[in-house]
Amino acid sequence: MQTITLPELADLLASRPRGRRLLVAVAGAPASGKSRLSEELVERLEQSQPGRAAILPMDGYHYDDALLKQLGRHARKGAPDTFDVGGLCHMLRRLRENADDAIAVPVFDRDIETAQAGGRLIPAAVDIVVVEGNYLLLRQPPWSALRPFFDLTVMVLTPETILRQRLARRWAFYDLPPSEIERKIEEVDLPNGRFVVQESAAAEYRIDNDGSI
Repeated sequence: MQTITLPELADLLASRPRGRRLLVAVAGAPASGKSRLSEELVERLEQSQPGRAAILPMDGYHYDDALLKQLGRHARKGAPDTFDVGGLCHMLRRLRENADDAIAVPVFDRDIETAQAGGRLIPAAVDIVVVEGNYLLLRQPPWSALRPFFDLTVMVLTPETILRQRLARRWAFYDLPPSEIERKIEEVDLPNGRFVVQESAAAEYRIDNDGSI
């Protein structure tokens, strides 16, 4: 796994010839900075080559809260089995084929903790799609079915001390009581983050995030 910086990654992608669509996976633990990094990566590509890049967030494939409650998984929301992996797999195939003028993708709204269908359009002219999410590189089924769609893979690695601080700020922003913040961090988010690091297939590149992203 080769270490790379965000500017280097942007330059690498920008140097690829235009044409066949590339799918780039950016994985990492909750609060590792992968979403912000992906956004900055697309912004850099768009500055030099407008209309070339777009983002597909894995979080758009969260099961709805009502369904999670029916399944008895709501307290574990964010764990690998709380996502529609099959739906994400079909979307990656559709994005790879790029046979439509534009493809509508779901986007997760954290303010209401719900995925919004058709929240963003990815036009056919976009030939670099940055797919970001925790579990994109997991080795076990059903997540392992995603790996063949990715042309380039990146793992964002962030020290757990920084993850804990960021997660505490995230949940405090939504006015959760301290006991619930502690539960979510220690019983859901950090265990999920360790699982990502331990159970993901090796990425081609790693970005070490010291908290600057």
